[in-house]
Amino acid sequence: MSGGSSAYPAPLYPLLYEPLVRRALEEDLGRAGDLTSDAILPANLPGEAKVVARAAGRVAGLPVALSAFSLLDPAIAVETLAVDGEDVEAGSVLSIVRGSARSILSAERTALNLLGRLCGIATVTRDMAALVAPYGAHIVCTRKTTPGMRFLEKFAVRCGGGHNHRFGLDDAVLIKDNHIALAGSLETAVERARRSVGHLVKIEVEVDSLDQLREALDLGVDVVLLDNMPLETLRQAVAMAKGRAITEASGGITPRTAADIAATGVDLLSVGWLTHSAPSLDVALDVA
Repeated sequence: MSGGSSAYPAPLYPLLYEPLVRRALEEDLGRAGDLTSDAILPANLPGEAKVVARAAGRVAGLPVALSAFSLLDPAIAVETLAVDGEDVEAGSVLSIVRGSARSILSAERTALNLLGRLCGIATVTRDMAALVAPYGAHIVCTRKTTPGMRFLEKFAVRCGGGHNHRFGLDDAVLIKDNHIALAGSLETAVERARRSVGHLVKIEVEVDSLDQLREALDLGVDVVLLDNMPLETLRQAVAMAKGRAITEASGGITPRTAADIAATGVDLLSVGWLTHSAPSLDVALDVA
């Protein structure tokens, strides 16, 4: 997986997503399979269907979604007409699927659930990234993701032109208020973290006041997370940290507030809304 800034990120390896898609198919097929399609459609009936974007948006996760058809029935042929990271208009055909009519309909919901979810995240990320771009800021996602879906949802953020924050608890240190409270002080927490982790691991500290920011900067941390600060305080914090640490704003950021926050000069906007509240894009399967 690539963490680059391009809206056309390196594709995901099937090895990463096929187990998840298999589990989703198993969840839908249950113990007896597709009772409706199996009863109504002859086993040898061929079918052709189009995967269509009913609304305009940014494509993400198309190969992931289409794998539902081939995993259920390897004889299904899939023609892909769009790529992850591409903007499409309402009515655009993203793919054509040909093969057993039963198999196509049985995999339909799994494919559309995945595609709509990931395209929705990519679309709102694209729109929010455009809002903050004039200020030189970047949008990053958080760990507020759907359990089991994190790597796909973070991939969708990259398709939207956003950037990934840490993937989990194991790839960066983020010292938050509860860590500080239990350690006894910010200094103790930072010193313990620095002794424990390797030289390639960055240390970020969450601060909610200018005094706490000053202490974090004096300790030489790499990144400061400026949490729920009013705009004027955020401007002062950015000025204090300039040249000393990367600045990241967080706390209930939405498309309505993003531009004003970016205008303070902050480097990054950490947005949980992307992955916990983005609406799915309307996608459908139309039988030809």
